[in-house]
Amino acid sequence: MTDRSVTVPTVQATLRLLATTDLHAHICGWDYHNDQPRHETGLSALATLIADARADCPDTLLLDNGDFLQGSPLGDWAAGPGLAHPHPVIAAMNALGYDAATLGNHEFGHGLPFLERALSQAAFPVVSANLRPTGDSPVIPRGVLLTRTVTGSDGKGHSLRIGITGIAPPQTAIWEGRRIAGRIECLDPLRAATEAVAALRRDGADVVVLLAHSGAGAESDGEGAENPGHALARHAGADAMFLGHTHAPFPPAPDQPALLHGIPAVGAGAFGSHLACIDLDLSRKDQGWRIAAHRARLLPAKPTPAPHPAPHPTLAAACGPAHRAARAWLDAPVGTTAVPLRSHFALLAPCDILRLVAAAQATHARSLLPDDMLDGRPVLSAAAPFRAVPQRAADGPTNIDPGPLRLRHAADLYPHPNTLTALATTGAELACWLERAVILFNRLAPDRPDMPLLRDDVPGFDFDLIDGLSFAIDLSAAPRFDTRGRLADPAARRITDLRHKGRPVVPTDRFVLVTNSYRAAGSGGFPACRPDRILAESATPTRQILIDHIAAGGAAAPLTGFDWCFLPPSGPPRSATVTLAASALPHLADIAHLHPEPLGPRDPDGQRFRLRL
Repeated sequence: MTDRSVTVPTVQATLRLLATTDLHAHICGWDYHNDQPRHETGLSALATLIADARADCPDTLLLDNGDFLQGSPLGDWAAGPGLAHPHPVIAAMNALGYDAATLGNHEFGHGLPFLERALSQAAFPVVSANLRPTGDSPVIPRGVLLTRTVTGSDGKGHSLRIGITGIAPPQTAIWEGRRIAGRIECLDPLRAATEAVAALRRDGADVVVLLAHSGAGAESDGEGAENPGHALARHAGADAMFLGHTHAPFPPAPDQPALLHGIPAVGAGAFGSHLACIDLDLSRKDQGWRIAAHRARLLPAKPTPAPHPAPHPTLAAACGPAHRAARAWLDAPVGTTAVPLRSHFALLAPCDILRLVAAAQATHARSLLPDDMLDGRPVLSAAAPFRAVPQRAADGPTNIDPGPLRLRHAADLYPHPNTLTALATTGAELACWLERAVILFNRLAPDRPDMPLLRDDVPGFDFDLIDGLSFAIDLSAAPRFDTRGRLADPAARRITDLRHKGRPVVPTDRFVLVTNSYRAAGSGGFPACRPDRILAESATPTRQILIDHIAAGGAAAPLTGFDWCFLPPSGPPRSATVTLAASALPHLADIAHLHPEPLGPRDPDGQRFRLRL
């Protein structure tokens, strides 16, 4: 007779989860725009951390949380001249032994055929719970069940089944609408993640990990939100969660817990700035594995120290030829500039980079639109700074001196694979467009000196200005719109004295506005971005349009266009603070009218300044 009173001993084990996010094709620790090493960024800066973490805990999974393929000149080379070669990002991830990844919204930036080809080279599964193929599109698994043998406290190997699923922002279908072309539908991430986690549990997963290409967002964010991290932690049912998409590390401060509603949650910043690490202490008896404890933390990048920084040897072997080929490609000459092209102050004063991009867009759009379609309407052009805030750029603001321009400079000036769209607009819509753009700024009050000028929750690339218009920004007024472009305060007006060629713009005026495909698809909720307003679309990448404009002498003379300022207060001057990159400090004369005054000590990344507005 069997003695059923015998106690089955409990076995303990530890599973370590490592994750990268938003690498954006930054692999080799190289600033391709300035053609120089930058080894504090990129996957290379994390490779030693990954090796050390694995050595410390052999039962480790390495995961990626999306936006890994596109976003650097190396990624552009892979989608262009390097198309016939193995994708360098996939080669790097294979070499480091990634176990799984999820898709981010930028994975579609070079089109579906390119994405399909790149993923076919991956030696690891790529999953998405809410990006669902339609028709005959290749299937993207909504989750994967990995079986690993972990070493228990009894010294024996034990089978552990780890379920991996992931989500991307539901707005992906809007932002990448032209490239997805109906072949991918984007489901609500909360509902899709909840269903995928439940399915993995039914299939026998002992542990389920959610790769959420999403920020934590607000507590109230839920269905349809771009960053539903809180809701996912509350309702999806995963045991551990990684965050991303916003490029902000989570937790935002070292003394804050890496938790969301009791779930371990970590976001690894962007461009290889951090490695996310979650340790799950597991316990098993008859009923199977359970999580007894967890620890989650962010590990800052660990680049090779000076004076001999070099890419990690594993990545140098996997991506060295692609890296060298990309550098040679980027060295091709495209023209000259007579003016310095700097983005340090693009959020503080008119910027020649935006003037140049806007002029190139407008020139190209006029070639697409016959006179009868223009119908006498002026052609205006919208452009936004992509690299104005140093902490959100992989290699700092743009800083190009007068002289020769090369392809790497064009990639610096316009880093994204957008195309152009011409829209029919009115004077009223132009005013609302600018009102949406200037929500970037905090509302300033004379009794609250030294407030931060810029909001943390609005990216610089939403500061979308319109060439050919002049105006002033009243920072004493509340923002008219919220971050989704929804009307927040109908009485609020920040844009004053709006003029076109010196004449006041009235609501009934008619214009043609040129913008990029990302904006025209509805990103950010700017007005008139609707299919019924489209007059023409270009298939030529905007960067190529810019290159052609530069080659034709578009930057060979002083530039004109944007003309805007902050409206002076009627009472005493207001003060606000802003942090400027270290490379901006030699050029403070460009914003002398704002009376920049340094505050506190300078650090390697920049310095905080007080401005008088």
